[in-house]
Parts: sequence; C-alpha cells; structure tokens
Amino acid sequence: MSTRFSCVGCGKCCSDHHVPLTLSEARMWAEDGGQVIVLVEAFLSNGLGLPTTQREHAERRSAVVRSGTAEARVAITFAAYNAGPCRNLDADNRCGIYERRPLVCRIYPMEINPHIPLNPAAKDCPPQSWETGPQLIVGGTLVDEELATLIERSRQADREDITTKDRICAALGIRTTALKGDGFTAYLPDMAAFASVLDQVQLQPTEQATGEWLFHLSGDDVARDVMACGARVVTEAASDYAFISLRAA
Repeated sequence: MSTRFSCVGCGKCCSDHHVPLTLSEARMWAEDGGQVIVLVEAFLSNGLGLPTTQREHAERRSAVVRSGTAEARVAITFAAYNAGPCRNLDADNRCGIYERRPLVCRIYPMEINPHIPLNPAAKDCPPQSWETGPQLIVGGTLVDEELATLIERSRQADREDITTKDRICAALGIRTTALKGDGFTAYLPDMAAFASVLDQVQLQPTEQATGEWLFHLSGDDVARDVMACGARVVTEAASDYAFISLRAA
C-alpha cells in the first residue's frame, strides 16, 4: 500500500495552522512583521505525563528544568501565529515567501513527530490531493529522500534550539507550562521584545536560564499528581497566557 500526494493549491493548510519555526525562522517571521506564538508543555523526569514509547523523542527535544523540588523536562515551540489565512498567502492561494518558507511548510503533509503517522483523513487537503503525485510512503516507509532529509533537519533543530528557547522564555518572563498530554500554555509575546531578546540570547551562548517553571493543569486530580512529585502548580488565573486543554470533556 502506498500514499501519494500532490498539492492542488487550495490554501487550507495555510489557514488557521500555527507553523513551528526554527530560531532563525522565528527571527525572520518577526522581522517580516508577523506574530510568533510560544507553546509550552513539559513532563516530569519520573515519567508523569508521558507515554513510555514516546520518552526518547520527547527527551531529545526538551530541556531539563526545575519546578519546586522536582526535575522536569520542558518542550518549547515557537510557531507562526496564523489565526485565519497566513499573512503570506495571496488572493490566489500562493505563498508570497515560497523560496524562504519555513522548514515545516516544506515538509507538509508529512509529520515531524515520529509517533504520529501520516493520516490523510486528518489533513485539510481535498481528496484529489491524495489521488496523484509522487509516492511518499510505500509499505509504511517514507520513500521521498528529500522529505526524509528535511524531517531530520527539523528534528535536529528542535534538539539544538531547546536550551536557547528556554533562555529566551526566561528573559520574556515565560515560566508557566502545561503537562504533556494535558494541554499547552500559549503566549503571544510583544514581537519587538521577542526579536530583541532572541538576538541578545544568541550572542551569549553560555549564559544559563533562570527561574523555575510552574505547571498550569486542567483539574485538581492532575494537580494532585504533579504536586505529589514536588512540582509547583499555578493556582491563580492566567493573565499573560492562555491554557489550551487537551483533556476530553
């Protein structure tokens, strides 16, 4: 069994999707006048909040941090904030920055996370997108070598950028995370401040991040489990971020 893909230019993948960015792409996005959203999730080093099968991948893209007396690992995503059509999408659904578009845009429709298989039904693309075009997957294996290289580049950037992202967040006062699998905390930083801090932090590669992380959780039951491990939990309402719950209603 194989999976084919051919873009039909519908523009759906460029609307209402926050596109993960590398550090250099986030700087470019800010310079172009775009908004970056910061999405944060973490798991405790004892494994709470993380399926065992996902641990290796999650550890490789996370930074070791403190929360109370507990050790945690925080994963931080800088993404292009697209509420509605991407700011670079023109009236004909063409990308205005195609030659320098983000790495994740080049990888689409493939997934970056190795634990998420490509599922055409979960994509916004119309059925005809999957009827023609080159083969992407044959017998469960990705056969497009260029895509495989781009995916590895994206994963490598995730691993290499994480400590710098932690320092950027510390400088911006971002220190509240969600528990992996329970939700995300989402911040919309002032972009002038974001760009300035990003530049400063990259000029000081040996400086350490400061400040412990706090957990915002979806319910008292989850909070009890996290606090029992020694981690600190936010009790007041969010003021500078939104909590995106992944918990089933």
